[in-house]
Amino acid sequence: MKTIASCVEDILIKQPFLEEALFRQIINFSALSEELQAPVSKMLGKPVKTGAIMMALRRYAPPVHLRQSHQLKAVLKQLGDITVRSHLIDYTFQNSDTLIKSHSNVMETLDTKSFYGFSRGVYESNIVVSESEKRIVLEGFKNEKMIDSQDDLSAISIRLPKNNQRISGLYYQIFKRFAWEGISLHEVISTTNEFTVLVESHLVDQAFSAIKNLNAQ
Repeated sequence: MKTIASCVEDILIKQPFLEEALFRQIINFSALSEELQAPVSKMLGKPVKTGAIMMALRRYAPPVHLRQSHQLKAVLKQLGDITVRSHLIDYTFQNSDTLIKSHSNVMETLDTKSFYGFSRGVYESNIVVSESEKRIVLEGFKNEKMIDSQDDLSAISIRLPKNNQRISGLYYQIFKRFAWEGISLHEVISTTNEFTVLVESHLVDQAFSAIKNLNAQ
């Protein structure tokens, strides 16, 4: 059975920026209650008073990653080196019985100093390489079905502190920063202690600044 509190929670979960602003107490509860009156009333199928919505907002329990923001801030201040690599191409191939063999052949001939990243999904796989390796990749995967390719990309890699995987909300903070800056991510590559994003090259300076500002929050 839906209640005013559950309706308010549903709305806040779907709008994480609003949820965080509420937790940081930088939103006027009265004004937000008036803003939510129409959608909450629609969800319940009956008129709802703003006073009841305001009460639900004040009683709302924020998610763990917001309640533990001090831990997040400590981790963000420990972010390691940031490395930028440019002139990259991202290829997407349809998975097949021969894809791993094709990938193995490419790996044997790639320049060890070039940028390289590979990820395999259920239906397709991605390989990100330096533009200088374009010929090798196209030759190695010539018998595979290419779904998409994108050139003129840049990668920004961040060294993460140890035990970062135990801090909930870390990736949320990173993605939130990009969203605030209006930066769209072409690809994300992650290992245990390293996080890499691919962006179009004309956005690399803006993306680099966004990451640098993470430990200034």
